[in-house]
Amino acid sequence: MRIVVDLNRCVGYAQCVPLAPEVLQLQGEEALAYDPNPDDSQRQRVARAVASCPVQAIIAEMDPPPDRTTK
Repeated sequence: MRIVVDLNRCVGYAQCVPLAPEVLQLQGEEALAYDPNPDDSQRQRVARAVASCPVQAIIAEMDPPPDRTTK
């Protein structure tokens, strides 16, 4: 799994953070930090976090192409 957060689009609502706290964290009041290659055990949590983003700033590739390095 691979995720990318468009930090220009993210406005810091942080609705995603409690849904995938091991992958997405707030740094300060509005800066989002994230693990771009979370473990597959986080798949369902990440999917919920992606769906919760009101500005659609999180993009997840649940099954990235095999030629793309994810770790």
